[in-house]
Amino acid sequence: MHDYLIIGAGIIGLNIAKNLKERFPDSKILVIEKEPEVAMHSSGRNSGVLHAGFYYTANSLKAKFTKEGNLALKKFCKERNLKLNECKKVVVATNEDELIGLLELKNRGDANGVELQWLREEELNSLYPNVKTYEKALLCPSTATVNPKEVTKEFAKVIQELGVELLLDCKYISSSKDAVLTSKGEFYAKKVINCAGLYADKIARDYGFSKDYVIIPFKGVYLKDKTNVSQLRTNVYPVPNLANPFLGVHYTLTVDNESKIGPTAIPAFWRENYKGFDNFSLKEFLEVSYYELKLFITDAFSFRSLAFSEIKKYNFKYFKNLAMKLTKNMNHDGFNSWSTPGIRAQLLNKHTLELVQDFVVESDENSVHVLNAVSPAFTSSIPFANWVVEEHILK
Repeated sequence: MHDYLIIGAGIIGLNIAKNLKERFPDSKILVIEKEPEVAMHSSGRNSGVLHAGFYYTANSLKAKFTKEGNLALKKFCKERNLKLNECKKVVVATNEDELIGLLELKNRGDANGVELQWLREEELNSLYPNVKTYEKALLCPSTATVNPKEVTKEFAKVIQELGVELLLDCKYISSSKDAVLTSKGEFYAKKVINCAGLYADKIARDYGFSKDYVIIPFKGVYLKDKTNVSQLRTNVYPVPNLANPFLGVHYTLTVDNESKIGPTAIPAFWRENYKGFDNFSLKEFLEVSYYELKLFITDAFSFRSLAFSEIKKYNFKYFKNLAMKLTKNMNHDGFNSWSTPGIRAQLLNKHTLELVQDFVVESDENSVHVLNAVSPAFTSSIPFANWVVEEHILK
């Protein structure tokens, strides 16, 4: 009998395991992961950006954890000698209307205690000559980038050093009472913690949760400039549409000095729809298609225009032109290959047909279910895991 059984060895599951083991060194904790190694899905396939926390309304969980998470992950990377690029970020406007959006971001940053600096057009030009804005821009000094796969694997190493058992190639099948049936046999635990990412809603339903929600997958890919021909020196973002959770096409500078344009947010048709018909599931295809058709018919959150515009991004020229609105004479010849695709496990409210913006966790005395851990969950992982432990596991 384990004290805690955690399903999913992504960044959240690993941090919850770490938090619990540090609190209760004598506890027996098992983390199961269906893949042969950690970080094969969202935790290892995201942009690697450590966000600062100014996009989110002050009363949200995202606002609560992103600033603290940014500092905590930087500290972790430095302590463990992991790669870290403290390359900052600028958010730019393309017209007068977007200045209102910049002001809203500044107000949110102030409310969340995140340092943001106004830059006049000439000040931006002095710092980053190839970046373009209308009248002014916002500089965020605390934004950085890491290698997400490297960071996640390091957390896996840490929990094993602490004495947590990590079982790979172990797929969740079903549950009954205090038993969890897996591809490697049956395990018993006093409390089960579901951090299964793309499959969190399905597992939650086995425990009577996620009644109002379903996960809708969105595929994200970047165009890569492997040797940074563009000479990008910082992350460059547009003013986002705050009505949906996507931040728009932007430039990202990686820890390896590779520049990227993206990402896409293309509606996928099954949960691991990374490439072609890999991992195809008819059941998932029918479920996802049903909800995407409903979104298309109702045009919830302008889903139709989102879908059409995202599909067009498969055209290199169109994709580059979207990004080039943010820059001047930057050389884009190096952006000529696709990155490894990632899938955003985006929670949808089945009744209102709204994409859920904030983190969502449901629980009782027997189980805890992390249902919506989308961006900036990677950045927020350390304080978010602490909150899950205190508010859902120990209560």
